Amino acid sequence: MNVEPVACLTDNYAYLVWQADSREALVVDPSASGPVLEALEAHGLRLAGILCTHHHWDHVGGIEELCRKQPSLFVYCSDYDLPRITGATRGLYHTEQFDCIGLGFVCLSVPGHTLGALAYCVQDAVFTGDTLFGAGCGRLFEGTPKLMQTSLTTLAALPRSTKVYFGHEYTRANLAFARAVEPNNSALQARIERAALGRTTPSTIAEECATNPFLRCNEAGIRQALGPQFAQSEGHEVFAELRRRKDGFRA
Repeated sequence: MNVEPVACLTDNYAYLVWQADSREALVVDPSASGPVLEALEAHGLRLAGILCTHHHWDHVGGIEELCRKQPSLFVYCSDYDLPRITGATRGLYHTEQFDCIGLGFVCLSVPGHTLGALAYCVQDAVFTGDTLFGAGCGRLFEGTPKLMQTSLTTLAALPRSTKVYFGHEYTRANLAFARAVEPNNSALQARIERAALGRTTPSTIAEECATNPFLRCNEAGIRQALGPQFAQSEGHEVFAELRRRKDGFRA
């Protein structure tokens, strides 16, 4: 399986997915049609379908134009988002499995950023949209801290070698916040040095578990950094405080 990140808008990623012996491809989260069409042409691929992680315009903005150019496209999203995404043809539910272009996918419902957020697992990869970022997570526009922390725990339970393809390039800013919270984390410092050298997608579940503060709410160092009142707090309470601090963080 090949995965090609496609830079869109200011800091979004769409992703082309295809098998090496096939010319049919899928695109995950086409926020704009132009970069996707250019990437398809560059690789000699034909678009077969679209996978949406959630309904926000900066992840679905290219769908209308792509479907106009190829009316036969299937467009998958969560069943919750089916009425919220123009052009969607099928709604998917938690743990549903489906096959397309010869690849087998499993859906994970990961609400928090939005209530209809989905992650797509295929082979050794997961596409997480705006739920899990490199060293961070999405803001809570529709869900609660408890809901989001549960979703992140679901993703953290995937095999540690799983490659994580996220919806925005926020990694360096997220790493700055992570360092402010956990300045003595050696794995985090090594990741910061790697990130300075080039592209940061994909990461892995192992890397996120070792360096992403939002997956480390039960770590003593994280709790100590937030203050003694969090020593015995529930994980979602620690998460909520981390999210609050990240929302106001300036490097």
